Amino acid sequence: MRKTVIAALLTLSVVSAFAQEGGRTPQAASVKTPDSRAHVLTREELDKLLARPQDLLVIDVRRPDEVSKIGGLPVYLSIQLNDLEKSLAWIPRGRTIITVSNHAKRAGTAADLLASKGFKVAGAAGVQTYEQEGGKLTKIVPPPTPSTANAAPAPGP
Repeated sequence: MRKTVIAALLTLSVVSAFAQEGGRTPQAASVKTPDSRAHVLTREELDKLLARPQDLLVIDVRRPDEVSKIGGLPVYLSIQLNDLEKSLAWIPRGRTIITVSNHAKRAGTAADLLASKGFKVAGAAGVQTYEQEGGKLTKIVPPPTPSTANAAPAPGP
């Protein structure tokens, strides 16, 4: 009797799980919808835009430590995503804007905000994705920190 009840409960839970899936395939269940409406630029699209720097403004929304560890594009305006809306007044409106983050998620959010405020936005780019696709990043080497062992002793009174 006990085995029959356990078997019935197991069968019921399996049937319930399949019913909740509603006939979806496992792949369809895992597909994510985009968090942003911004176009994510390919390496080719980004290179084409970067070839005309006089028409372009690159806004990098990453933290400074991310830029120094990973690298970035040679010229950019650094505004972290949380500060972007407060900075709208001094972002030039006469240029096409590309927003940049590591994999374009934050850049997409930034691009959506800028587009909603009337800026001309070409799209969002992820620098790590760009580099994986063969694009070249500018690596930033921070200056060495002064060593206390090499420092001269402070003059005494």
